[in-house]
Amino acid sequence: MRSPGLALAASAVLAAEGAALIVFALIELVGLGAGDAASLPTALALIVLTLIGAVALIAFAIGTRTGHSWARSGGVVFQVLAVALALASLTLQPIAWAFTIGVGLPALLCFALLIASTRAENERPAE
Repeated sequence: MRSPGLALAASAVLAAEGAALIVFALIELVGLGAGDAASLPTALALIVLTLIGAVALIAFAIGTRTGHSWARSGGVVFQVLAVALALASLTLQPIAWAFTIGVGLPALLCFALLIASTRAENERPAE
């Protein structure tokens, strides 16, 4: 069973977020090679955890596209965490508006798409 267009849009946002995390991990890996890390084990652990998050987001994107509820619920959890991270960034001075908006807006958009997709799936008559 294919999911509706809302699920396609949500999966696109999830995939874009996963790709962004991969790019971020690669940037951190380059910084690690340049000797920018204060602690090598900590830097490696953060890079690995970032890549695990990226793989999870891509898996949620694929699952959301194919209509699996586990993927939508996992995606919702990631979006809630992203919104919390964006709101927490408002406590830092000076406020990094590019980060706050770059993380917060896609998370809010994806959250809304995932919820709408779930509702559309539940309203669809049984086949």
